[in-house]
This record gives sequence, structure tokens and C-alpha cells, in this order.
Amino acid sequence: MAPRPSHSLPGLSVRRDGVRAVTRSLPEEWPVALVYDGTTQAVMMASPADLEDFALGFSLTEGVIETPDQVEDFELVTHEAGCEARFWLAPGRRAALQQRRRRMTGPVGCGLCGIDSLEQALRPLPWVASGLRLDQAELAHATDALRARQPLHDQTHAVHAAGFLRPGAGIVLAREDVGRHNALDKLIGAMARQDIDPAGGAIVMTSRISVELVQKCAMAGCPVLIAVSAPTAHAVRLADGAGLTLAAFARSGAFDLYSHPDRIQTGASDVA
Repeated sequence: MAPRPSHSLPGLSVRRDGVRAVTRSLPEEWPVALVYDGTTQAVMMASPADLEDFALGFSLTEGVIETPDQVEDFELVTHEAGCEARFWLAPGRRAALQQRRRRMTGPVGCGLCGIDSLEQALRPLPWVASGLRLDQAELAHATDALRARQPLHDQTHAVHAAGFLRPGAGIVLAREDVGRHNALDKLIGAMARQDIDPAGGAIVMTSRISVELVQKCAMAGCPVLIAVSAPTAHAVRLADGAGLTLAAFARSGAFDLYSHPDRIQTGASDVA
């Protein structure tokens, strides 16, 4: 059985006025091996919840599969030291996977660890074509809406979240994890399992926007990525080249737009 996503553990709180015993709810990390046709492709440290969503989302965003129906069989096998997400792929995907092997142990801060070439780090991304339009007010309050869908963060104050914003409906789905890219993979996997089209809304993140988040959004076909914090410069370049709308510093009713701003209905006729 997988461990709980959080555990209460004792510690010492050291302040200027003294030291006292405390008990904190801390998030769990657990090794998850992604295994395809008997071969381990990656081992990631993740929060032990929604692991089937995570495994499917990782498989889609890393290009192991293109659609869920390319998975012939799947099982989660729990061991004392972690769990294996075991996939059996359709024959055509097996051949493609053999041509692009990635072995990596991914700590929570990085989604590119252990790849075997620089070309894989900056892989070509599909162009994201979508007629989606978002209202300025919906975007401005997207991270506030996501904040209300973070029960594990409420317990631990130490995990990220990814949510899907559908125009007119708000955040319709959210997932949490100690790793921001894991949270995004969980969300994308959950959307695939529930037959939610990523092209019909925006992905909202509680983190900065890094290269791997842009890559995963583009691979999923979601046209808008919104985050509470800053993007990296290369994330902006990648988003612009993939047709992705990038909105950052989305908090307190305001945001910055860095690429393809035409999808956002701001009501402004020009830029000051």
C-alpha cells in the first residue's frame, strides 16, 4: 500500500524568544518507476496520490505515447521501497520508444535530469493551434481559484498544484504534488482519463514557468499557460515558438503576458 501523501512529524521551532516542540504535517515523497514493456524508462520522486493520472500524463507529455489507446494494459505494483507503473504498449509505440530511450531519476525540482543528449532537452514542440479566447478577469483570478482546490497544500504548505481553467466554468480539475511538473503530469493524465480536451481551456500553475512546463503543455495541446510566478527567458522563447500563450505573475487581479496575447480579451486597444 502506498504511504499517505502527508505525515505529522515532531520537530523543534526555534525563534528569537525561545525553542518549543512542534508537530508539522509534512508532504511525502515516494519513488515511482515508469516501466514500459518491462524496461524502466524513468524513476521520479512524487507525492503518492493520483499515481495512475501521473503515469498516464507523464507518458503523454514525454512522447512515450500519443494517445491513451496506445496503452494495451496497465497496472500499479506497490513495493516496500516505492511503486512501479507498468505499461504494455501497442506494437507501433514499442518501436518508437526503442528509438528514444530516456533514463532519468528526477528530483522534484527538475524535469530534465539524466537525459542523454542536449537535443532531447530542447526537443521540437508541436504548434498549438486553438481558437480559445479567455476573458481578462478569468485569467486575473485564475490562481486565486486554484488556491481553493489545494487540500494537501492546506495541510503542508509545501506542494504545488496544477489546475484546468475552462472559460465560464472556472477551475474544473486540479492535482497536487511535491514537484510542479509532476502536478502538471497528474492533471494532464486526469484530463485524458476523463476525456477533457486541453485545447478548450488554460492550465494554471502555482509555480514559476520553466522549460519543462512549456514542453508538457505544448505536448498536451493546451493553448494557454498561467502561473503565479515568473517565467524563465527560454520558457518564453519556447512558448512563443510553439504558439502558446504565456501569462505570468498572475496574482492580486493582475498578470503579465509574454507570448501570443491575442487569446486574452483585455479590452485594451494599445499598449502604454
